Amino acid sequence: MAKSFLGKLTLYWCDECGTPVLGKKCSCGAETRQVQVTPPGDIRPAFQADIDHINKLYRSFFGSDLIPENHIAVLNKIPDKDRMEEVVMGGAVVCAFRYLPEEKRWEILPRTHAALYSKPEKGFVIADDGAIESIQSGSSLLAPGLVDIHPDVKDGDEVLILDRAGNCIGAGRSRVNAADAVKMERGQVVRTRKAGQGVCIPKESTWEKAVESNGIVLKNMETEAVNFVKSVKSKNPDLFASVSYSGGKDSLATLLIVQKAIGKVPIIFSDTGLEFPETYKNIEEVVRKYDLEIIKTGAGDSFWNNMEIQGPPSVDARWCCSVCKLNPVRDLIKENWGECLSFIGQRKYESLARMKSPRVWRNFKVQVQLSASPIQHWTALHVFLYLFQEKAPYNELYERRIDRIGCFMCPSSDIATFETIKSDYPDLWQVWESKLEDYREKNDLPESWAVNFEWRKRGETDDTSSYS
Repeated sequence: MAKSFLGKLTLYWCDECGTPVLGKKCSCGAETRQVQVTPPGDIRPAFQADIDHINKLYRSFFGSDLIPENHIAVLNKIPDKDRMEEVVMGGAVVCAFRYLPEEKRWEILPRTHAALYSKPEKGFVIADDGAIESIQSGSSLLAPGLVDIHPDVKDGDEVLILDRAGNCIGAGRSRVNAADAVKMERGQVVRTRKAGQGVCIPKESTWEKAVESNGIVLKNMETEAVNFVKSVKSKNPDLFASVSYSGGKDSLATLLIVQKAIGKVPIIFSDTGLEFPETYKNIEEVVRKYDLEIIKTGAGDSFWNNMEIQGPPSVDARWCCSVCKLNPVRDLIKENWGECLSFIGQRKYESLARMKSPRVWRNFKVQVQLSASPIQHWTALHVFLYLFQEKAPYNELYERRIDRIGCFMCPSSDIATFETIKSDYPDLWQVWESKLEDYREKNDLPESWAVNFEWRKRGETDDTSSYS
């Protein structure tokens, strides 16, 4: 899929500290080196649940864990049909993993650097020393260069290519079963992938150390954001100021910045009635910790009533945002202040639309709200490091492999996330599946429309619509 450049690629690595750094120099004084990740580069920490998931996948392919204890891993979501993320350790991409919706399974795509952390116990082939140079230059492993192959390798499996000494010299996809490979005299055994860029230097470290390493970067980002808030407020002194709070990391970071810039302001929470339990818990915790006034809007049964008429929201028809959030907020502002200034946790690395958005704007559906984004230029890793530094109570969902905080059935979520939600929140998901089934039956839609998540996209014309 096409690369999406939404901003500078900001990930660097300090080999002295063994930490990711969002700048060219670590706070320890050492120069850093840039890590080559796939754009857009909205990098984030790998939490323990992420690590457990990756290690489980890696074990199923190669027989051993990839990520050791006391090592930092950074994840980078990249464009793919559903969900795909790169895993960065030691200053290099060591593998990627992706979800295959049609097959309902995950797949690991290793790079040679992975072998620095984990010796494969299966899923490998051994090449003759005479083939090393050609394999490292990107050529496929051919039958004459094959010395051995693990007996479990099947056609289409991801494999690591080792030399006779056990060093990893390449990675790719097997073109044959092991039983056939050992009989071949010619032909392709493994189609290699382009070798990973950069140097990988494994070193133990912690996220506490990473916060220290990024101390200068975080201070500079905070100062710029605080000055931005002060400037916007000074230009609009008569507007009632607030923070739009969703229960997510970005609005929490924005709240902290605004408090440092202009003191306490109320938070506005648009309760759609479709939030995760952890989100309501987080909002209560934040209000209590920072002694805040909270102003809520409620959507009532608006979502379900509209769904009966319009069908479920989709990526290209998100009527839910207007009905459940924008319209209630607009009405709240009109009734209470006439107009207001809201600081919002929008970031350009989230999407092309947000990258193109001005930093100060008015939504055409909520003209009475002047919106401003203090953290527009931050990546997700900037946000998390800042929250770690400030010891701020972020939403527990991030530690459960759910990185989009909002409505539990948001059509913008990928299918991989839906499968996680379905597993972890069966009661919530049962409600949604029941509503989908009611709508499907009333509108004579095929079973695949619900089962294969086709409701998520309507298409630009009837020919491409899942509703036709």
